[in-house]
Amino acid sequence: MAAVGKLSAAAAAAAVVVVMVVLAITTVSADPDLLQDVCVADLTSGVKMNGFACKPTFNASDFFFDGLAKPGLTNNTMGSKVTPANVEKIPGLNTLGVSFSRIDYAPGGLNPPHTHPRATEIVFVLNGELDVGFITTANVLVSKTIKAGEIFVFPRGLVHFQKNNGTVPAAVIAAFNSQLPGTQSIAMTLFASTPTVPDHVLTVAFQVGTKEIEKIKSRLAPK
Repeated sequence: MAAVGKLSAAAAAAAVVVVMVVLAITTVSADPDLLQDVCVADLTSGVKMNGFACKPTFNASDFFFDGLAKPGLTNNTMGSKVTPANVEKIPGLNTLGVSFSRIDYAPGGLNPPHTHPRATEIVFVLNGELDVGFITTANVLVSKTIKAGEIFVFPRGLVHFQKNNGTVPAAVIAAFNSQLPGTQSIAMTLFASTPTVPDHVLTVAFQVGTKEIEKIKSRLAPK
């Protein structure tokens, strides 16, 4: 029990560090600054703007979310589950330029190559061990194996991934300097868009035949 207590204290301290780093990043490049104390998102508003319209009234529930307390289900094709805690889940984050996610990985699970167009990401490993990496615009892979209690940063907009090559589950808490970072999965973006990217574009880009492209598209098509 003492070991568990120490791990919890260490995890709490690391989480505070993660938040402080994200808030520091926010002052450099993130969502626009707020112009009032709060602007709790009205997710039902038809008003279109850069963010969400403000609700006329709010309460404590607009600033609360318990969705990261439990592991996400990883019984899917990729063996991973992302549970976001962004402005769509916590309306009080509107204009505050920060959000979280929890990512769980089954043994062998992959959070496939993707980008966040509006945010830098920093992950803190809760448990397990992961191989992580990002690719620079010079096409250089920057990768490392990280384990419980360690942190890794994925720069804004760069393609990155996490893979659990271990035999036990793994999990991270990810922090972003945006209320809604956005995610573009590379495979889904190219092979499962609506309407789909033309085959003749993908065959040239990947230097393969139409049959291979159609096979990939069929596998990634929404079930």
